[in-house]
Amino acid sequence: MPTDPSPALPDDATLLAFIDAATGLNGIPLDPAWRGEVLANLRAIGNSARLVLSFPLEDEAEPASVFTA
Repeated sequence: MPTDPSPALPDDATLLAFIDAATGLNGIPLDPAWRGEVLANLRAIGNSARLVLSFPLEDEAEPASVFTA
């Protein structure tokens, strides 16, 4: 079985530092009571991304066609 090439998620302290930095840089006020909820959502997004990245694709795989009217 191949190893998972996607990187591990950072620990909670690192993610909380990222949340604080991102909200501060973007001028988004964040009630401290919501930091845990934001962390949980960030973890869920990271876990979803790891799932998608772990799916093996052959070199011949191509993106689906896009049709517009």
